[in-house]
Amino acid sequence: MIDQAPVRDASATESRLRRAYGFEEVALVPGAVTVDPAEVDLGSDLAGFRLEIPFLAAAMDAVADVDFAVRLSHHGGVAFVNLEGLYTRYEDATSIIERVAAADSGPAAAHVLADSYEQPVRDELITELITRIKAQGGIAAVATTPASAWHHAEVAADAGADLLLVQSQVSSARHISTSNRVLSLADLTGGLRMPVLVGNTVSGEAAYQLMHQGAAGIFVGVGPGAACTTREVLGIGVPQVSATLEVAAARDRFERETGRYVPIVTDGGMKTGGDIAKAIASGADAVMLGSPFAGAVEAPGRGFNWGMAAPSPTLPRGTRIRIGERLPLEQILFGPAETSHGTQNLVGALRQSMAALGARTIREMHDVEMVIAPTIATEGKSWQLAGRE
Repeated sequence: MIDQAPVRDASATESRLRRAYGFEEVALVPGAVTVDPAEVDLGSDLAGFRLEIPFLAAAMDAVADVDFAVRLSHHGGVAFVNLEGLYTRYEDATSIIERVAAADSGPAAAHVLADSYEQPVRDELITELITRIKAQGGIAAVATTPASAWHHAEVAADAGADLLLVQSQVSSARHISTSNRVLSLADLTGGLRMPVLVGNTVSGEAAYQLMHQGAAGIFVGVGPGAACTTREVLGIGVPQVSATLEVAAARDRFERETGRYVPIVTDGGMKTGGDIAKAIASGADAVMLGSPFAGAVEAPGRGFNWGMAAPSPTLPRGTRIRIGERLPLEQILFGPAETSHGTQNLVGALRQSMAALGARTIREMHDVEMVIAPTIATEGKSWQLAGRE
């Protein structure tokens, strides 16, 4: 008698393995109505703050310092500054950033990064950073990790910060630990005088629980950023379109049950105006960009970008990348676009996309039709792709 291998239940396999989609695999479908681009309202509410454009800058040292935060605020967006970054470890981080930018690629850059973040974070520099942003009329949005959230939240609140983002590689409503104090989001949100936003997650259920614990906003995305290595090193992540759709469904469910609308932010993985439009159509109320903003002349990274913290001694938490083309922030946001790559005039591209789809507001953009279209970027484009410079 021949032994037969056990047959795996197909339904069990499907429940453990589902198809997920990224920006390159979907397209937005024009409907029966179009609107005048001038009548499109790109405004979005984020934890009590009205943004004229739904663009956030990532809390990365190569992207957001005090000056960049003020500049983006004046353009109608908001930039989060990392409270555990270089600007709270050094009174003047200029020479440190120059050293990071000048380092040879590979292990040399990793060692320079690790050395740069060895100095401790100083409370007085957190206070000074927030004070300088507020004094220039900017939104003082700051970010920290769960391990430092209690202390940094108190220092930031006393300094007058407007928004606090508690951000980690993966955020969940329940963290199991026997060696450290467990962060209770409900306690943190209940005891602070400012809104607490949380990231990052790709799970609708985790987002739903975080909303119940008082999160004023949820950030979506694990590992999609150009300078992030989470997907390669840990094998963790979900493509951004599917992740955003799932968290948006949890937000809508939470609003139906409680009457409270919690904005969600797609964080990372976007380079072009088309990517941003697809993120908004997937349900995002705003998008957070890292490397696209690191390419701004006004960004502090000297044409480079790197992970949100220095690499750990045993596993990299990010890699340094060269951005290449550097342009004024205003041109990146508002144009004019001098190439056909979709990386300039991001605000204009989003506005035009919404107009063509008949969406006058961000909320209306959530209802446009999407299709799975893995050939959308290449169909009929062979000559264009071959001749692109």
